[in-house]
Amino acid sequence: MLNGLLFGTVVLLLIVFSVRERVKQHRYREKDWGAIGESKSSPLSQALTNLVGVAGGIYLSLVLICTFVELQLPVRFHLGQFSLEPLATISIIMALAQPYFQKVLRAWRKM
Repeated sequence: MLNGLLFGTVVLLLIVFSVRERVKQHRYREKDWGAIGESKSSPLSQALTNLVGVAGGIYLSLVLICTFVELQLPVRFHLGQFSLEPLATISIIMALAQPYFQKVLRAWRKM
């Protein structure tokens, strides 16, 4: 029970940090379209949409790669009380880390 609660808390924190970083990056790139009068979605909804889109793209890429090289992966693996699909888990982890990789690359390019 405690392991499941701890795992859920860690996953939730990772999602919050990743979404927060995506919101920061989006605000950095966002232009002021308010003068035009168009409706626009909130930075939070845009960040969540981006997170799901990136994770979905990574998942599809991983499925195609595994199918192409004919890898035999387990259908599910168990982490405490949770039963997870390996490729979906990897894609979510990579999508959560993606804005931080962008931040590191941007800092590295400035050097």
